[in-house]
Amino acid sequence: MKDYFYLQFQITNRKIKETGINPILAYILGLVAFLLISAYLFQKTEFANYIVLLTCLSLLSKLSENNRTDFLIATFGDRLKNKIRILENGMVSIPFVVVLIYKNAWLEAALLCAIAILFAVFSFKTNVNFTLPTPFSKRPFEFLVGFRKTFYLFPMAYFLTLIAIQVGNFNLGIFSMMLIFGTVLSFFAKPEQAYYVWVHAYTPKKFLLHKIATATQYTSILVAPILVGLLVFYPNEFHIVLLFFLIGLLFVWTIILAKYSAYPNEMSLPEGMLLAFSVYFPPLLLVMIPFFYKKSIHKLKMLLDDQD
Repeated sequence: MKDYFYLQFQITNRKIKETGINPILAYILGLVAFLLISAYLFQKTEFANYIVLLTCLSLLSKLSENNRTDFLIATFGDRLKNKIRILENGMVSIPFVVVLIYKNAWLEAALLCAIAILFAVFSFKTNVNFTLPTPFSKRPFEFLVGFRKTFYLFPMAYFLTLIAIQVGNFNLGIFSMMLIFGTVLSFFAKPEQAYYVWVHAYTPKKFLLHKIATATQYTSILVAPILVGLLVFYPNEFHIVLLFFLIGLLFVWTIILAKYSAYPNEMSLPEGMLLAFSVYFPPLLLVMIPFFYKKSIHKLKMLLDDQD
């Protein structure tokens, strides 16, 4: 188990060095940035505790990917896998839990600890030969595959919305919407094989617009129950609800463009840091979208016909 964590540490250091940054300096700057951004967030918005919770959940969900879980079980066995996963989730969660406790968000801190353990112990897989139906066609494979991997999060988000309406907790309703958007963002975390881009008879511009339009349509379907519920039961807060819905869509558009700006490679550390920072400062998205769009066009010219 020690060798596993040492190897992960070395891999992380190697990725940081590839960006031209000293790993020790990167860790220090990352910690300082995390503390400063957290302080700024709690100073500027009442939704800060939910944003911190959602950010941590998105990181935990990435660590809980089925491929990682299967590898750990095959290599270390189920029992040792649980220990490794609990330690991994603990190391990721501790900074967020400390911030929440410092800000007296005890309920959110306790919830985060419980979810971290839950994600470590359970893989949310089934051995039953059953194809889960989805509200999507086969074309947008990101939603088809992503929905089946994370389907359990959607009834959870809808249930939280019902609780928010019942107890009159508007913030919890907004958090439910953000949970849906955060889950959708995970659908675009990894690039597909080049063939699945090449088969499209589009120019790079039309390909990106097609991806964004499809993602907007299907994300709206997933968010619709929460959106309608909040608009009906909180009519005085409609402007806040619509603002968060728009920001969520902007994040979806940004993650798509960021994905193809690094294609066929995965997004690098700088892109990831920009996306993470934009969670705490959403106006940055208005700069990132055209920036990633231009880079995506350049990358996709290698695979798609650039003639209109």
